[in-house]
Amino acid sequence: MLARSVLRTAPARAIARQGLRQNSRAASTTSGAAENASSPFYLTATATAATIATIGSAAWYYHLYGQEAYAMTPAEEGLHATQYPWEHAKWTKTFDHQALRRGFQVYREVCASCHSLTRVPWRDFVGVMHTVDEMKAMAEEHEYDTEPNDEGEIEKRPGKLSDYIPAPYKNDEAARAANNGALPPDLSLIVKARHGGCNYIFSLLTGYPDEPPAGASVQEGLNFNPYFPGTGIGMARVLFDGLVEYEDGTPATTSQMAKDVVEFLNWAAEPEMDERKKMGLKALTISAGLFALSVWVKRYKWASIKSRKIVYNPPVRR
Repeated sequence: MLARSVLRTAPARAIARQGLRQNSRAASTTSGAAENASSPFYLTATATAATIATIGSAAWYYHLYGQEAYAMTPAEEGLHATQYPWEHAKWTKTFDHQALRRGFQVYREVCASCHSLTRVPWRDFVGVMHTVDEMKAMAEEHEYDTEPNDEGEIEKRPGKLSDYIPAPYKNDEAARAANNGALPPDLSLIVKARHGGCNYIFSLLTGYPDEPPAGASVQEGLNFNPYFPGTGIGMARVLFDGLVEYEDGTPATTSQMAKDVVEFLNWAAEPEMDERKKMGLKALTISAGLFALSVWVKRYKWASIKSRKIVYNPPVRR
């Protein structure tokens, strides 16, 4: 019986010894990998590769986009416009509707002969700077195409409030032919489409010098304006003192007309600004109240949890 028990336990002991050897080999392998991973050479190589990848990415980004950061020169991007304290740009201020009315008058009498305002309908002026009858009369001064009749002919009709302000030219080719090859841009979104917005347009309109400065060369057929990219612009100076006669008796100086028409163009690009500011103030007020309420609820709900004290009382030995 003793011999049999010895024979039976011998294979078990061998298997146990073999398992211990495998476990020791695995532990040594794991410890070796951990040592390699935490070795100074491995860490240095990883950091070097990451640094090279970062520098390469930055260099590639600079190659693609970095050159534009150095294009702010008068010869390339024009003189940087002056920052003016526009009243309507403040958070709690709205458009000056008298200025909008004067600006629209400047546009009609000065700018509309070349520049279009095709994204603005006549109805948008009602209740903002003109009455319904005034805008109907202005719209009826222009003719619009009707739908084709039974014979396929298109007739003309007077304008309605739902129509958009017509362009001064039939197409872009006619506009270029009338302006020595230059295409006057549409002014509907010009404030949003130009870097500097109102400041740029005001500086451009009032930035025509009487004579180009010494050393400035302007191409034939262009006019010098330091705020225009390249300093050579196809549009000549259009605003002069006393050019229009305001209905409210405001002196029509060059700067006053430029200020009024810039405010009007800002309204044309963003007619919902007053409503947006009003809604924004309401949203901020409601959000502040809800935030204060949420802080109170949080303190009320968590006060008992955060102020409780957990104490461990070990058992007392007798």
